[in-house]
Amino acid sequence: MAVADSAQLSAGGRTAHERRLVMLRAMFLLLVLAPTAFAQQKGWEKEWNETLAAAKKEGRVAVAGSPDPVMRNDVIPKFTSRFGIQVEFIAGRASQYIAKVQTERSAGLYSVDIFMTGVDSTVNTLYPEKLIDPLRPLMIIPEVVDPTKWKTGKLWFIDPEQRFVLRVFRSVTGLLFYNADHVKAEEVRSPKDLLNPKWRGKISTDDPMVAGTGAANAAMLYAELGAEFVKRLYIDQKTVFSRERRQYTDWLARGTHPICLNCREDDLKPLRQEGFKFVEVFEMSDISPRVNGSPWLLTLANKAPHPNAARVFANWIASKEGLETYSRGYGATTLRTDVDESFLERGTVPRASVKYLDDTEWAWTVTGRREAREKVQQLLREHGKK
Repeated sequence: MAVADSAQLSAGGRTAHERRLVMLRAMFLLLVLAPTAFAQQKGWEKEWNETLAAAKKEGRVAVAGSPDPVMRNDVIPKFTSRFGIQVEFIAGRASQYIAKVQTERSAGLYSVDIFMTGVDSTVNTLYPEKLIDPLRPLMIIPEVVDPTKWKTGKLWFIDPEQRFVLRVFRSVTGLLFYNADHVKAEEVRSPKDLLNPKWRGKISTDDPMVAGTGAANAAMLYAELGAEFVKRLYIDQKTVFSRERRQYTDWLARGTHPICLNCREDDLKPLRQEGFKFVEVFEMSDISPRVNGSPWLLTLANKAPHPNAARVFANWIASKEGLETYSRGYGATTLRTDVDESFLERGTVPRASVKYLDDTEWAWTVTGRREAREKVQQLLREHGKK
């Protein structure tokens, strides 16, 4: 009898009868739960297909953002080809198109669906002035809402309510570019090197007197190195201001201003292919290494005129295809886990061993950087800058 009982036992100590019961329970659960999962999947597909159909009837989506070449050359053509929806790209400085939006709204007009805007304008204007609606409810496709697809373990809405402002990039902050035909690497190891009389009148920057990368960079230097350094760099060194990216990109290439504090990789990429030797500096002594959410934060415009097309665009740009397309053209590191990073400049990818200050952190943007920027601008006004 003992032998018979032993033969009935499984490797896990279960009898054949118990094993059959376990299998029956598993089959029962499968039969019960599978229709629910299938219905959920079909429910998502049904909602998405209805959104797509409505978006195609709307015909277009209006996106406001920086005039990045990658948008016109890569992102917009790929999106339009995939969905048959035209993109009206409202390109310019954020301060300009946001002012236009505010003027239109005072007249009851709503012309923008999606903002792809830098951190200062998003955090200190779009959000507090209620120019945006919650974006989170629009995100629906599985590869976007799946937490395993994000390095943060979730879609990272950085606003206090975690509903309005989506961050999809985290790159090491570049400090400057130089033209290697005119500047040697050992000449720009420290911020103090920029104060060398050799570089007087030879440095350019995006205008720090208006919201943008120039103001953000100046605020960072003020916070870390103080007012005297900022005065010496921007005033005594006769650093040249411009609000036109093409202008300071051209100066860098020509070598008339071989050090550029705010040039951008996507603007320089075509020139590199022509043989120009540009080097981006990511680390300097006396400055903490930083990361940022550039080039943009994603938000949904309040009362979007093409709500379905806006939903399609928002989901697609946050998808693997959308973000990888942008990342390849711009050179920024995304927060997705499935985007190829082999094509990126090595210095722009955050290293696990390094502790970075986050230049897109909400509290710093609202208080610290804003205060530093205002102090910089006051200092510059005192020396004749407008």
